[in-house]
Amino acid sequence: MFNEENTVEQMVLDTLCGSVTSNMVAEELASYGGEVKGWRFVSAEELPRQHSDVLVDSMVRDALIRLNPEIKAQPDRADEVLYRLRTIPLSVQSEGLVRANELFAEWLRGEKSMPFGERGEHAPVRLIDFEDLSNNDYVVTNQWIYPVREGGRRFDIILLVNGIPLVIGEVKAPSRPAVTWVDGASDIHNGYEQSVPQMFVPNVFSFATEGKCYRYGSVRMPLDIWGPWHESENKAEGTLADVKRSIRSMLRPHVVLDILQNFTLFATDKKHRRIKIICRYQQYEGANLMVARVVKGYPKKGLIWHFQGSGKSLLMVFAAQKLRMHRKLGNPTVMIVVDRIDLDTQITATFNAADIPNMIGAATRQELQSLLAADTRKIIITTIHKFGEADGRLNERSNIIVMVDEAHRTQEGDLGRKMRDALPNAFLFGLTGTPINKRDRNTFWAFGADEDEQGYMSRYSFQDSIRDKATLPLHFEAVDVKLHINKDAIDEAYSQMTDELSEEDRDDLAKRAAKMAVLIKAPVRVGAICQHIVKHFQERVEPNGFKAQVVTFDRECCVLYKKAMDELVGPEASAIVMHTAGGKSDIYAEWKLAKDEEEKLLDRFRDPVDPLKFLIVTSKLLTGFDAPILQVMYLDKPMKDHNLLQAICRTNRVYPDKTHGLIVDYLGIFDDVATALDFDEKAVQKVITNLDELKKELPGVVTRCLAFFPNVDRTVGGYEGLIAAQDCLPDNETRDKFAAVYSVFSRLWEALSPDRCLGPYEKDYKWLTQVYESVKPPSGNGKLLWHALGAKTIELVHENVHLETVRDDLDTLVMDAEVLEGLLDAKDPDKKSKEIEIKLIARLRKHKDNPKFVALGERLEKLKERHEQGLLHSLDFLKELLTLAKEVVQAEKQVDPVDEQAKAKAALTELFAEVKNGKTPMVIERIVTDIDEIVRLVRFPGWQNTKAGEREVQKALRKVIYVKYQVKDQDLFDKAFGYIRQYY
Repeated sequence: MFNEENTVEQMVLDTLCGSVTSNMVAEELASYGGEVKGWRFVSAEELPRQHSDVLVDSMVRDALIRLNPEIKAQPDRADEVLYRLRTIPLSVQSEGLVRANELFAEWLRGEKSMPFGERGEHAPVRLIDFEDLSNNDYVVTNQWIYPVREGGRRFDIILLVNGIPLVIGEVKAPSRPAVTWVDGASDIHNGYEQSVPQMFVPNVFSFATEGKCYRYGSVRMPLDIWGPWHESENKAEGTLADVKRSIRSMLRPHVVLDILQNFTLFATDKKHRRIKIICRYQQYEGANLMVARVVKGYPKKGLIWHFQGSGKSLLMVFAAQKLRMHRKLGNPTVMIVVDRIDLDTQITATFNAADIPNMIGAATRQELQSLLAADTRKIIITTIHKFGEADGRLNERSNIIVMVDEAHRTQEGDLGRKMRDALPNAFLFGLTGTPINKRDRNTFWAFGADEDEQGYMSRYSFQDSIRDKATLPLHFEAVDVKLHINKDAIDEAYSQMTDELSEEDRDDLAKRAAKMAVLIKAPVRVGAICQHIVKHFQERVEPNGFKAQVVTFDRECCVLYKKAMDELVGPEASAIVMHTAGGKSDIYAEWKLAKDEEEKLLDRFRDPVDPLKFLIVTSKLLTGFDAPILQVMYLDKPMKDHNLLQAICRTNRVYPDKTHGLIVDYLGIFDDVATALDFDEKAVQKVITNLDELKKELPGVVTRCLAFFPNVDRTVGGYEGLIAAQDCLPDNETRDKFAAVYSVFSRLWEALSPDRCLGPYEKDYKWLTQVYESVKPPSGNGKLLWHALGAKTIELVHENVHLETVRDDLDTLVMDAEVLEGLLDAKDPDKKSKEIEIKLIARLRKHKDNPKFVALGERLEKLKERHEQGLLHSLDFLKELLTLAKEVVQAEKQVDPVDEQAKAKAALTELFAEVKNGKTPMVIERIVTDIDEIVRLVRFPGWQNTKAGEREVQKALRKVIYVKYQVKDQDLFDKAFGYIRQYY
């Protein structure tokens, strides 16, 4: 039999203890002294530690003495350091895991000192030797138990450097398709990090695999952004060999230590929470390629194409960090060059949030010139245009490294040549999020090195980023041709609206391209488009909790659309963001926003509960603007090439429950995708999928789903119908195959809903959804295939009576001896088993967050597996099921109603605290108590399954939120009702 210990876990250990150094590129290791050793295996029981210890004290002590002359002179000083280190895991409850992890990282990186000098002066303390990696001790172990032998948590794989657990791995058996790496990652994120956070205080990252895919993440990183690790030449996934390659690449000692030292950041997010950011593989590769070139001294340039939204800003942060720290580079100057006058772009936001030391902005030409003249050795951020204003040479030093963001734009006014003249000996690296097309000769001249095939030093394509789930696919939808404008007028506008022009000149030209402007701004057309936008948004986007951007022809259009939309949805729902001079002569002065006002407005847009749903723009916020909640762009402006690709990629950022970005095209720009996106890369034309293509897929997917249920009468309801359907899915393998096909159907449904094309399939979809929910593993295992249902699917199912309305008399069943005898004598024990199984699953689901019920759910799954494998006869299976049912009923009695009540109130309190603003009452406790009291009065067992019950509870909730507390917020109401459904 295959299990996780003898397959995946053993493979991981063998790979790690194999010949690690043979894989290393000599150049890559040139910067490390000594021979880098590989991992050696020591079984957990042989490690000299108590189960309650996070560190292996004796190994840490040996390393402290070995690496610090001051401690070697007085070895008892090692105990002083160990005492300090031990206090950090203890502080995790008060500090929080991320902050405790950050404090420990400071020690690991050698940033802490102790008064061990001759006259009591502070000397840095080294826990790890980053200069000569052969001085460290690398140990891999498995089945590490913490904090106690019996009942403690058991970790599959731990990697220790000098006795400190830096990497934790969780593996799953590869034999069942629905159990995936997500289950292992969930064990870490939702289990161990919560129950034994102390183990993760020294953690650099954790990984999970089931032998098909490998994923890693840092502490408290949401599971949906755990990433894969590939090498540029091979990105295949799905086999043990692929996982082995990822492990061999990422889990080498020098890579783990490089990530710890140079590729980890701690930052504060918008909600003032501390977060830990760790590199993705393309950032690690791109930054290290830059560093290698600079260390080697040639070639002195390179072009990096990493697709929009895949983290170029962070790549620059990591590269700048490593270049500044590199001991062979003699304290270089690193310059980050952005293409916006306004320096507070996405990049500076990333840098500032990450608290990068020694970083300064050069906002004027004079500042840039004086910083370079004074030979400033820091990270300087400036804009490309400052070089356009500079004359002659600014600095001839060769250890200046320049990274240019959105490098394809440097063709404007030939800024690339100016930059090369100003810094003749500097290293010049260009980064771009869009591929370079044939006409961009200057970009290749300025940044492309002859040594690089196809002109790129590193490339991370659109396909790569979608496969890695770094970004989402884009769909586009063309609207009624009546709203389109003829091609000649669009072409004329294209030629007029060039990139080098100022906003005023552009408006001027647009006026001259009057034909286009008049057509676009015709009141009838503006009205029709705004009506379409609002209807489309309310039906397709708003129910899922996402937001929208409306891109108009020019600034006058921004105002026209705003007025039309105000009449349809009220002024609160939309805001204009555009360039304005703001002087007396500026007719758009009233729309001027100060810097901090604009930032506040954008934060409101990013906030899911804020009523601001639409941003109306014409040229602002089309590059560099990052708001993952943005899903749809209503596009009514002629654009092509880079500008178009950059703009539409505002919608492709990853966000919970978001499956794709959507472009609604009012001008027919995408009628010919090849013309709109005119790049060498044929791949780029696959960037966008026409929703019409998805509609064509629909009938085939429905047929594939229904093929699992030949001869089943789908009109039969209750147990009979459900059991007939389940009989067609007799084992895990078939159920998992069904889940995979159903997942495709449900994604299509979410993408297309509420399109009329779905009408003919609605009945089938409801039926399939209910079957899917009924066979979903009760413990929640296999979170990848057995995904949570989308908002539109849930709504569809809620319109009907729920699955749980199948009679649930489990209590009577397990209490009544006569009923039991009757059951065991039944002619068809299998049918009875199915019935009890369905009731059990419904019960277990109600307590899905309670570990006790999750464990009972896992027992149910194991029972079913044994029955399916023929190891348990039907009658024995029925007896076992009844025993389990008894335990479930017993466990439900022990669920403390006070606990349940507290959980319900805590969830509501958190919701109201989250959305507290000027308009929400501060008396959260009172509002929650009122809701709690009134809902408990009107609800009844199973109310969620009846229309009448839902109506009563909604009425009671309205009384509190709308009437008593005067909070008119539909989104808040919906969320509160969702919580009540779950907890009451």
